[in-house]
Amino acid sequence: MPSGEDRLIAKYFKPLATAPGALGLTDDAAFYAPPEGYDLVLTADALVSGVHFFPDDPPETVARKAMRVNLSDLAAKGAQPAGCLLTLALPVGIGEDWLRPFASGLQSDCDLFDCPLYGGDTVRTDGPLVASITAFGILPRGTMVKRSGAQPGDVVIVTGTIGDGALGLAVLRDPDLIARWSLSEEEAGHLVGRYRVPQPRTAIAGLVRTLASAAMDVSDGLVGDLAKLCEVSGVSARIEAARIPLSAAAAKALAAQSDRIEAIATGGDDYEIVASVPSAKWPAFRDQARAAAVPVTAIGEIVEGREPPQVVDADGKALVFAQGAFSHF
Repeated sequence: MPSGEDRLIAKYFKPLATAPGALGLTDDAAFYAPPEGYDLVLTADALVSGVHFFPDDPPETVARKAMRVNLSDLAAKGAQPAGCLLTLALPVGIGEDWLRPFASGLQSDCDLFDCPLYGGDTVRTDGPLVASITAFGILPRGTMVKRSGAQPGDVVIVTGTIGDGALGLAVLRDPDLIARWSLSEEEAGHLVGRYRVPQPRTAIAGLVRTLASAAMDVSDGLVGDLAKLCEVSGVSARIEAARIPLSAAAAKALAAQSDRIEAIATGGDDYEIVASVPSAKWPAFRDQARAAAVPVTAIGEIVEGREPPQVVDADGKALVFAQGAFSHF
């Protein structure tokens, strides 16, 4: 007789396991054979209730965020999604009313990003709910974009807009900010939506792979993640705060409270791509990204040195932040 776990898997997660190598989730493991001449790129991220999402967040957004934070890593490496594994640690009391929309949200993203489920594990826990996805992607052999390739003179670019996720988290913690920042309902919803459901830039993974010299996704804050890229590359950077791309909602928040520039620049949860692009390749990168409906902005340049990246205001004065990036430790 099937166990409760077997019935749960068959009901909610077998429909997501569409790849032949998943074996319909009927075995202890799955298999995947990358196309000849391709490498696998592997990444894993765990979302913990109360840390990465609120306990009362909609289950479907938890599933989509769990998937998308991993796809963001793959995109920044130049890889196309190929599949994923899911581990769920479910507290007692979390049942089918939560699992049903979670599985629906996950299936929508498996379909949208062509990233089928290959397996995983489900367990009960006395601790918080944890949703952990391991994703894998493929790219032509030897072409993964690392953090280590930035060179002085490269243009520093970011996709999309920066700061929305951190500001969305702030709004969820303190709804009074909506009035204080003069946000419309739509603008507040935009910020919260960006926190709950990131937008991985998979559409330009190939562009990153062919034109960027170094890249990573912005998960722990633009300034801190750029610092990581620069450290591994043995360079520094100078970026202009005024050129950091903002949504209309983030611009309103900053106009109402100028010190929010620190949250915007260092707060994390953006899941955009920061990359260095040789200056001669920047026009092609910009134009091709925009043709793929992915906005990109040049915010500074890579410079010689080993000091942390410098963020300057409109007068060229360096801004000093209390913390360069989000850290769990």
